[in-house]
Amino acid sequence: MMAVTIKEISAECGVSEQAVRAWCRRNHVAKDAKGSFAISESIKTAIYQHYRVIEGNEVSQPAKASCETSETVLISMLQKELDLKNEQLSVKDKQIEELNARLAETSAALVAAQQTAQAAQALHAGTIQQQLIDGTETSDDQVDLENKKNWFQRIFSK
Repeated sequence: MMAVTIKEISAECGVSEQAVRAWCRRNHVAKDAKGSFAISESIKTAIYQHYRVIEGNEVSQPAKASCETSETVLISMLQKELDLKNEQLSVKDKQIEELNARLAETSAALVAAQQTAQAAQALHAGTIQQQLIDGTETSDDQVDLENKKNWFQRIFSK
């Protein structure tokens, strides 16, 4: 089977190459690796039938069958694409669920860390309060008190 070019099809149908390319775009004809339209036998037949129908203003049974075949192929391609997109959406949904689970774990860990910090602060405050009640002072407070005593002694001893 020899590949048919758009130039050959346009010459046989008596239309411009741009018209054939436009028909291929409208009918979502796939492109090959080189970026050219991949024209199969069924696509070629559909193009021929399309331009013969326009010229003759009549639709023959083979033209209807060819169009139906082309439509069936197109519907099949679109269904495959839709199935692929649905699979991709399913994967994305799973990824979102996993990320939400991680976010919940992180939030729970943050709440636990905040509670631990609050408990440590309360414990420290309780310890300081107990020391004040018992009359004992922290080492920093004792150093400050000694410094104040020394300062007063220096001033009044002169």
